Amino acid sequence: MRIFILLISLCFITCKDKLAHNSLSEIDLSWELKSNLERNGSRAVFTFFNRGDQVLSNANWTLYFNQANVMPRPNKNNLAEVSHINGDWFKLTPLSQFKINPGDSIQIEYFYEDALIKLTDAPMGLYFVSGEDLPNQQIIEPKQFKVKPFARDEQINRSESDFMPIPTSTNRYQENLNITILEKEKVSKIIPSPYSVKELSGELVFSNSISIAFDSEFTNEARYLKTALDTMYRGKIVLNENGSGEITLKKKSLSVNNIQNEAYRLNINKAGIEINANEAAGIFYGVQSLLALPKVSSFESGQISIAFPLLMIEDAPRFSYRGFQLDVGRNFQTKETVKKVIDILSVYKINTFLFYLTEDEGWRLEIDGLPELTEVGAQRQHTKAQSAALHPSYGSGPYANKAGAYGSGYYTKEDFIEILKYARQRHVRVIPEVNLPGHARAAIKSMEKRYERYMEQGNKEAAEEYRLIDPQDKSEYSSAQSYNDNIVCVCRKSVYAFYEKVIDEIIDMYASAGVPLEYFHVGGDEVPKGPWTKSPLCDDLIAESPELQSADQLHPYFFRKTVEMLNERNIKIAGWEETALKSENGSIVVNDEFIDKNIIPYVWNNLWGNQDLGYKLANRGYPVVLCPVTNFYFDLAYDKDPEEAGLYWAGFVNTKNAYEYAPFDVFKTTKRDNAHYTPIDPLVEFSGMERLTANGRQNILGLQAQLWSETIKGPKMLEYYLLPKLFGFAESAWAKERDWETEDDPVKRNQMVNEGYNKLTNTIGQKEMPRLDKLFGGFNYRIPPPGAIITNGTLFANTSYPGLIIRYTTDGSEPDLNSPLYSSPVKVNSNQINLRAFNRAGRGGRISTVEKTNQLKQ
Repeated sequence: MRIFILLISLCFITCKDKLAHNSLSEIDLSWELKSNLERNGSRAVFTFFNRGDQVLSNANWTLYFNQANVMPRPNKNNLAEVSHINGDWFKLTPLSQFKINPGDSIQIEYFYEDALIKLTDAPMGLYFVSGEDLPNQQIIEPKQFKVKPFARDEQINRSESDFMPIPTSTNRYQENLNITILEKEKVSKIIPSPYSVKELSGELVFSNSISIAFDSEFTNEARYLKTALDTMYRGKIVLNENGSGEITLKKKSLSVNNIQNEAYRLNINKAGIEINANEAAGIFYGVQSLLALPKVSSFESGQISIAFPLLMIEDAPRFSYRGFQLDVGRNFQTKETVKKVIDILSVYKINTFLFYLTEDEGWRLEIDGLPELTEVGAQRQHTKAQSAALHPSYGSGPYANKAGAYGSGYYTKEDFIEILKYARQRHVRVIPEVNLPGHARAAIKSMEKRYERYMEQGNKEAAEEYRLIDPQDKSEYSSAQSYNDNIVCVCRKSVYAFYEKVIDEIIDMYASAGVPLEYFHVGGDEVPKGPWTKSPLCDDLIAESPELQSADQLHPYFFRKTVEMLNERNIKIAGWEETALKSENGSIVVNDEFIDKNIIPYVWNNLWGNQDLGYKLANRGYPVVLCPVTNFYFDLAYDKDPEEAGLYWAGFVNTKNAYEYAPFDVFKTTKRDNAHYTPIDPLVEFSGMERLTANGRQNILGLQAQLWSETIKGPKMLEYYLLPKLFGFAESAWAKERDWETEDDPVKRNQMVNEGYNKLTNTIGQKEMPRLDKLFGGFNYRIPPPGAIITNGTLFANTSYPGLIIRYTTDGSEPDLNSPLYSSPVKVNSNQINLRAFNRAGRGGRISTVEKTNQLKQ
C-alpha cells in the first residue's frame, strides 16, 4: 500500500511539474521601469503573458535573473515576491494568488532602492526553473523577453534633484557648437601630441622598394615596421641589419625635456627617414609616430606609393607609467581580443596593461595543481546558492559555455605566455592582478570544490591545504557588489599558502615567456565592514597576537603578510588605494607603514571629499598611479541617454573628460558635482583640501584608465567603450603639460581647453577614425548621434567629430547611405527629421531625431 501511495504521489508530482514546464514554455515576459521618483527609489513592473493553452499557476517554479548594482525593497503581495539571492542574482517567486489563464497577462509591481536609467540596467539572462530540487528539474528560457523603452523624464532622471540634462538632438547641437572644422593642415599629425614638431614643406614619397636599416638591438622594431608597412604599401620592403637604407633605426644618446627613457627623434627629409633613441622602446614609439603620418588614403591596403611629410619630431612621455586595465573576470574576453587591445594600446603609446584576471564572478587563469580554479571558477551556470559553483551573473544565463554569453572562459598557461610575449614585442608591460582578500568568490567556490573532492577521498590534509574560508564563520557583511560570501578568511594559514602558490605559478609563466615580472597587483579593495567579526579562527588569532585588538585590523594584517611574500620575490606591489589606508578613530587615514616597501597605490576615488586623496598619498611618500573615476573609468556611459550602454554611479565619462584632466591640479578641472551635475566653485568647494607639493609631484608615477566589464558583452562592445575615449587619455598621459593646466583664470582656461579639445576632435574625426577602420582588422569605435535643431523651418546639424558625415530623412525612416547628405543648413517641411552620422567606411551610429515640437524660432 505504501509503495502504491508513493507511486501515486510521484506521478502527481511528475504530472504537475510537466504541466508547469509546458505552461512556462508559453510565457512571454516584458519589463518596464515606471519611475525613479517614488519611495526614494524606483518602481518597476514585470509583465507575464500566457500565449499557450494551459493555465500557469504558482506551482513549483521560480524565475531567476541578473541585475547589476540594484537592490529591491522588501515588497510582498499576493502575486509574487522579487528577492535578492547574492551579488547580481535575483529571483521572482510566485505566491498564492498568482494565476494566468490562456491569453491573459499579469503584472508584478515592485520597488528598488536605487535609480535605473539605462537599458543596460534592466533584468537580463532570465530563465525559469521548474521542479527545483527534484530529479526531473527543468530549465526553461523565455522565448521572448522585452525591455520597454526609457522615454519619460521620470525614467531617465535619477532623482528630483538630478540636474544633468537628458540628451536630445538640441542639447547635443549646443554642445557641438564648440567644435569647428579645421583645415587639414591645422589638424594634429599624431595622437598623442609630440613634445615638439618642426614642419617643413614637401614630402618624401616611396613608390618602389624600401630598405629598412637597423641596429641589431632593434630587430624587433624593424620587423614590426616592415609588417605595418606591408599592410599599407604594395612595394617591396626589405630589412638590412647594420646596413644602410631609406629608413634607419639607429641608437643615439638622446634627451627630450630632460627625459631619456622612451624618448625618440624622428627626422624625415628628402634623403630619407631616421629614427633615433637611447633604447628599443624609444625606437618603437618613433616607429608608431612614423606610421601615423601618411595621408588617410594610405591606410587603404595595397597603395602603389606612400608619402611622408617632411618634418623633425623630438618626443618623450610626460609620465613613465601610462596604463590601461581590462577586467575579464565579470565578462570574459578571448585571447585574440586581448592581443588586439594590446595592439591599439601600443599604437597610442600606452605602455602598461593591467590584466584583471580574478573576480567574484570568474577566475580566468589556469594554475597548475589547482584545476578547480578553472573547472569551477571559470564558468557560470544555474546552481544552488550555497553550492561550490558559480551562479549566473551579468546575464550569462543558466548554462556554462553558452554561445553568445560571456560568463565562461579562461586562459591556459600557453595562452597567457603567448600574451606576455606578444605584449613585450610591443613594449607593453603586463601586470597581473589577483584580487584578495575581497572580490574572491570564484577562488573561494573553487577551493570549496577541491575541499569536497579530497574529503570524499578521505584526505583531510590535502582538503585543507588551500581552503579559503572558516566554515564556522557567522560574520555578516555585504560587499560593494552585494555579495555576502566573497572574502577569504585571512586568519587561515592555507589562505597564504594559496596566494603563494598562485603567485609562484604566475612567476613561472613570466619566466617561460622570457618576460620579467616587475609588478604584481594584489587588488585589496572594497572590503566592507563586518567580515571576520564572528569567525572562531579570527577570534583565536586576535587573542594570541598582541598587535591585533579587533577584526578591523585584519585587513592591514593580511596585506602586511602579502607584502612580505612579494618582497621576498623582489616584486613591486601594486594595489588599490585601500592598501595604503587604515581606519583610525572612525576615519580613514594614510597608513605610513608601507611607504618604503615597494607599495604603489592606484587611486581611483576622487569623489565624496576625496578629490585630494592621491595628493595626500604622494605627499607622504607613496609612488602613486592616478586612476580617477570621473575621468578614466571607461565603463561609465558616454552620456545619460538610456540607450547609451554603461554605468553611471560616478557620473558619465566621455572623450573630453579623459582629455580635460590636470594631473597636478585636479581641482581646476572639477567643475560640477557628479551626483546632481550642479556647477560648483572649485575655489570654495576645495579650499580646505591638500595640494600637491613639489616632492609629491615627483611621486606621481603616471595615469591609468580602467575598463570594468559588468555591462560589456564581447569585443565589439569593448571597442565601443574604449574608443574614442582612449585618445583623450593618451593626450593626458603622454603629451607635455598643456597650457590650460596652469591657467588660473577659469574663463580663459575653459577657452583654452575648448581650443585644445577642438583640435583633438578634428584629429580623431578626420584622421584617426579612418585609420581605425583598417588598423588590425578595424575597430567598432563609437560614432555619436548628431546634434540638430530646426530654426524657422531650417535644419541645422553638427557632429562631435569633424570628418564624420551626416545623412537625414524626412519621412520617419532610418537614414542609410542612400539618404540625403547634410552639408549645410537646409529647408525642411516635416514633423520628424531623423539624422545619423556615418564614418568613411559606411558604418553608422545611433539615430538622432528632431521633431517639429522642438523647433526653435529666432
